[in-house]
Amino acid sequence: MLRNRRRGWVLAVALAIGATLAGCSSFNSANWAPVTNRSTGAATAASATDTSGAATPLPGAENAGKPGYYTVRPGDTIMRIGLDTGQDWRDLARWNNLENPNVIEVGQVLRVVPPVGESGVVTRPVTSSSVAPLTAASAAKSPAPAVAAVAPPPPTAAAPTPAPTPGSPDDISWGWPTNGGTVLDQFDETKNKGVDIGGKAGDPVLAAAAGRVVYAGAGLRGYGNLIILKHNNTYLTAYAHNQKLLVKEDQTVRKGQQIAEMGSSDAPRVELHFEIRRMGKPVDPLKYLPPR
Repeated sequence: MLRNRRRGWVLAVALAIGATLAGCSSFNSANWAPVTNRSTGAATAASATDTSGAATPLPGAENAGKPGYYTVRPGDTIMRIGLDTGQDWRDLARWNNLENPNVIEVGQVLRVVPPVGESGVVTRPVTSSSVAPLTAASAAKSPAPAVAAVAPPPPTAAAPTPAPTPGSPDDISWGWPTNGGTVLDQFDETKNKGVDIGGKAGDPVLAAAAGRVVYAGAGLRGYGNLIILKHNNTYLTAYAHNQKLLVKEDQTVRKGQQIAEMGSSDAPRVELHFEIRRMGKPVDPLKYLPPR
């Protein structure tokens, strides 16, 4: 009988311990906080949450859809946005107070034009030739003074389109980014954002115009070792697939200066992928480069 009592006591203790462990287990599993995986260099969560679990607006949400602002999409990086908007990624980080430019979120709205006072746009005075013609409505309100009838002047030939004014955005002296090589693939708005120029590994890659290096690295997928030059507030050029970069960010370069060596980084063959972007939009480089 004593042995049976001992067995009963041991069984009761075991059941009590099991119940306690089961209670602890259910408590912990019900209170684990969800883990958000945020990958460096890529856009991630669509919205943030406060302590109550309610969704809170992401930075800049009040500017969504406004001109001069960009809403981050999946897969975006600050460098990609800079290339697509024609801006230096460091300027984007500064304009948007980004402590870590590598961390942006899907749905976040970024300023992609300079703030007021930092545009760098040259304004020109209005000349008399630009005065708007009098409309029919305004003519009815303002009676014309009585004048003697005169014969209309003979028609004159239309004035030719003036050449770009020195210092204007389009007044850039472009040059080829290589000393030779055949154009392997031409510009296509949907398939090829620039031109691909063939050559040998190590051939010089040249600056197509004077400018400043706003990016030099391999952080943009599909471009390999990449250099981006900013020539003014309108134009950027990109030089991709290099085997060696010879300049650094924020360095000023002159037209024709060697900036890299041709290669095949992130490409199936040795080539230079060259882009000209006007206000961030790719344009056909062959329409800008001089004939060979």
